[in-house]
Amino acid sequence: MGNNDMMGAAEDFADQAAAFLRVTKQYLPHVARLCLISTFLEDGIRMWFQWSEQRDYIEATWNCGYVLATIFVLINLLGQLGGCILVLSRNFVQYACFGLFGIIAMQTIAYSILWDLKFLMRNLALGGGLLLLLAESRSEGKSMFAGVPTMGESSPKQYMQLGGRVLLVLMFMTLLHFDASFFSILQNIVGTALIILVAIGFKTKLAALTLVVWLFAINVYFNAFWNIPAYKPMHDFLKYDFFQTMSVIGGLLLVVALGPGGVSMDEKKKEW
Repeated sequence: MGNNDMMGAAEDFADQAAAFLRVTKQYLPHVARLCLISTFLEDGIRMWFQWSEQRDYIEATWNCGYVLATIFVLINLLGQLGGCILVLSRNFVQYACFGLFGIIAMQTIAYSILWDLKFLMRNLALGGGLLLLLAESRSEGKSMFAGVPTMGESSPKQYMQLGGRVLLVLMFMTLLHFDASFFSILQNIVGTALIILVAIGFKTKLAALTLVVWLFAINVYFNAFWNIPAYKPMHDFLKYDFFQTMSVIGGLLLVVALGPGGVSMDEKKKEW
């Protein structure tokens, strides 16, 4: 009886999720894009308000001089805000994605994120979201030529979606807690099962939507920067972490909106 109840609850959740997707299909990509670029938007604005602090940090860390440190901050500010504007306006999205990829790479080196496994994995997850955005922009571009034979041109898009899904799950690996409490064990088991489903593309939309709900709840609970006074360093740390997590949520919402792509078990099932 217990198993039947659990199966019934799972089916009810799946039905509700399907109904949610039908209702929000038109708006979901817009929400996904806004969430995805939120970390770049927040960081670009922070570069403006903390211009001197950011410049002084780069100058002191790399001993590169006032001019180069200023150029670094300026590139970050203009590159991130400009990329966000292009993505939201749906203009030159592919160029915006490549520019934001460059910002991620530059910050990974400049802020020594390369040697911090947790932050490196989160930056890679952020890159996964951009890959999905790039795949979406390719899809929109091809829709202009509907009916014209593609000769396999969709393959790059499919592999972008695969790469994006795999990179997105790195975010959840940073959330695993290795202690013996029941809640942590349950969270690790459920979370690991869901990220595997997203990575291999099985029941992808349902798994991704479940991860969105779970990750949003964790983000609001653990990264509540609004409860910390603005003058404390922890405020900026939690704020950055919050918006970076929102960007990964945006990537997952793109998975929900677009589906897993051709390189996935969901797609292969159609051939069986």
